[in-house]
Amino acid sequence: MIEPEFPEPEPVPAPFDAVEAARLKALARDRLGVDPIEENNALDAKAIQHDERRTRLSSLKIPHRAALRLEPLESIFLEDDCAKAHIIKGVFAWGETSAWIAPPGGMKSALLASAAMSVALNQPWFGRRAPGNPVGVVYFALERADLVKRRLIAHRRKLGLPESHPIPIIVQSGMLDMMNPATVPLVVEAVQRAEGYFSQLPECHCVGLLIFDTFAKMIAAGGGDENSAKDQGRVFANLQRIKDELGSPHIALIGHTGKDEARGARGSNALYGDVDVLVTIGGDNIKTATVTKANDVPDGPLFSFASEVVEFGTDEDGDPITVNIVSDEVSEVRTSSTEPRLSTNQRVMYRLLSDAGPTGLTVEAWNELAKDQGIATKQRLYELRMALKDKGLVREHSGLWRANRSCESSAEVRA
Repeated sequence: MIEPEFPEPEPVPAPFDAVEAARLKALARDRLGVDPIEENNALDAKAIQHDERRTRLSSLKIPHRAALRLEPLESIFLEDDCAKAHIIKGVFAWGETSAWIAPPGGMKSALLASAAMSVALNQPWFGRRAPGNPVGVVYFALERADLVKRRLIAHRRKLGLPESHPIPIIVQSGMLDMMNPATVPLVVEAVQRAEGYFSQLPECHCVGLLIFDTFAKMIAAGGGDENSAKDQGRVFANLQRIKDELGSPHIALIGHTGKDEARGARGSNALYGDVDVLVTIGGDNIKTATVTKANDVPDGPLFSFASEVVEFGTDEDGDPITVNIVSDEVSEVRTSSTEPRLSTNQRVMYRLLSDAGPTGLTVEAWNELAKDQGIATKQRLYELRMALKDKGLVREHSGLWRANRSCESSAEVRA
């Protein structure tokens, strides 16, 4: 049997020419008065440790049959890969996926159009720091593409930018079947073409934000069901492939809440596990974007905003052509004077957690107490827990759930 051949690892180049390194060491030794033997012994021991470590790391880079990339922890620390890089600080991070959900007419698409302009123009977004350089945006408008374009044009006009002023935003119109892996290279190729165009613009050389509007259409285009965790999983697997191919841009998904807004996003609850940040948008005249799930940022309100009507002239009947865009004039978080009431089971769940005090409860312990009160199914317990979280009544940290103590006497806990 012929053994497979693997290429030898590439030799690690010495950091200095050997002769030059020896000269510098001798010079330093003379200046410091270091004993040559002692100094050389210390250097030799350090060099041996260094060579052994480089040998271990190099051996992991030898191609194997599976060709999987292996990264020892010491190598990761040395490469300084641990710091998270943000496009908009605290909101859009490179390599992550966020979901922005609201009921119909909830200004979710308008909010992401506003974000696209801030990212592309390197401007702060609701007081949050921009990337430092313009970052290209590709907006996949799977529905209402004309509305998306009008909103972006309205933002341009509001900022007083002439039509000739280049802004690194590209809109792609049409359906995408994101359940099909064959769609991945199509999206990658489109983004790469956009990146080629952006590279000709001042200061912008990469695509950092991909917006998909809406998540439901990405599933429906492939005949899938957004209530199916399996179908959602296929979409997220393909989105990850896109990020891997393109160097980890941020993907922002726009979605809908269900009939009961308090229960969060429409469709399978798998969405909560598949995104890094989930933001719900609610309110009437003044709307508030609230983080309801995040990996490493606190839950709670992000900012509040209002809508602004921009006119584009008149149509053939003389009626004004208008579009609503996000106004950043309302930057502080607003709360409603009339808090939403809780259902009977929500009130029971909240009281059980509140009675546990500041120590809180694990999910398992909380569920057991709720079962004793007649709330039986695991799915129902999850829905009640998420509803309380969406209302800002409870929070989770390090596996423990706690009640927000400031809410105990509010109208939220009433029937």
